Amino acid sequence: MTNRIFTYITLSVISLLAVSCGEYQRAQKSTDYDYKLDYAKRAFEQKKYVQAATILTDVITVFKGTQKAEDALYLLALSHYENKDYPNAGVYFKTYYNRFPKGKYTELARYYCGYGYYLDSPETQLDQSGTIKAIEELQSFLDYYPKSDKVSIAQNAIFELQDKLTLKELENAQLYYNLGNYMGNNYESAVIVAKNAIKNYPYSRYKEDLEFLVLKSRYQEASQSVPEKKVDRFRTVIDEYYAYINNYPDSPNRKEADNIFKIAQNYTKE
Repeated sequence: MTNRIFTYITLSVISLLAVSCGEYQRAQKSTDYDYKLDYAKRAFEQKKYVQAATILTDVITVFKGTQKAEDALYLLALSHYENKDYPNAGVYFKTYYNRFPKGKYTELARYYCGYGYYLDSPETQLDQSGTIKAIEELQSFLDYYPKSDKVSIAQNAIFELQDKLTLKELENAQLYYNLGNYMGNNYESAVIVAKNAIKNYPYSRYKEDLEFLVLKSRYQEASQSVPEKKVDRFRTVIDEYYAYINNYPDSPNRKEADNIFKIAQNYTKE
């Protein structure tokens, strides 16, 4: 009895799959574009996003200039988005809001374009052009729709993306710091990278790390300087120290910062 039930269920599933695949193939071959669009909508509702996107790619050019074209283009973008193909989704969302700047889906298209790039943003050790693109699209969404119910989500995504870029800069600055005076004054390079990151991302959670790295870089630069440059460079260290402790008086790095300050004071008193 159990084997019969299992066989019946298996055959039913196979039958349903065959019908589904058959209809998809008919939709692909069909020249009735209304039928193709209707099938794509049903496929999307059934979460068959690849099938929906494939059919919609054929449909959008045929319906160009009509209301159906608007619906089809947005659904095509959304199919890629739901399939987690965020780069292609972004291309079609952007095509949609450029083609239909006052369309019924324009607000959502701008939002999903940016948020998809946010979801696709790479790890910090990789190229961050995708992260920058996500920030640009999300900021554009905020500029166009400052009262949208998705504003807080977009803002939080931007802050997270900016933190990722800041971390990338912090890692670059740390690399220069670790190189020290190897083949040049890499401490100065560390300072430049860190200060640019602070300027570009003033609200990042890595701001304190960047400022402390500036202080340490200035200290190492002064310590390893030729005698005639030590006093001036240690004065710069003292300036950086005061700037740091004014911003972070209770920093876990306070003890190390204070030790740097004491050494710098001893040199400037001489």
